[in-house]
Amino acid sequence: MDLKVVIEGTPQMIKVPDNLLIEATDYFEMMDKSMENGYQMSQYWVEKPDTFQRCQIAADKLLTALHTHNENTYTLMAAYILARLPDTKIVALSPDGDMNEHNIDDIDLEM
Repeated sequence: MDLKVVIEGTPQMIKVPDNLLIEATDYFEMMDKSMENGYQMSQYWVEKPDTFQRCQIAADKLLTALHTHNENTYTLMAAYILARLPDTKIVALSPDGDMNEHNIDDIDLEM
């Protein structure tokens, strides 16, 4: 599977091996469990992040991994997003530091 990621208008494709969605299930469940008790999403505390917010958190980790060239982490975070929101086509990341502004969509209008 591929996930299109856009940062400041610059798109790039992240290739996510199909088997990673299955092989990383335990890790994804661990991520979900750690977010069950709430999460600091930029300047806001979210008591119980919903699936979309959890994917925004993963998208923020993906953004950091892209900046540090950590391919394993950004691929894993892309896989998390695809596992939790399987219809996702594009993730537009806000470089401004507010993870609440990361947009995750099932329609890629920039085809």
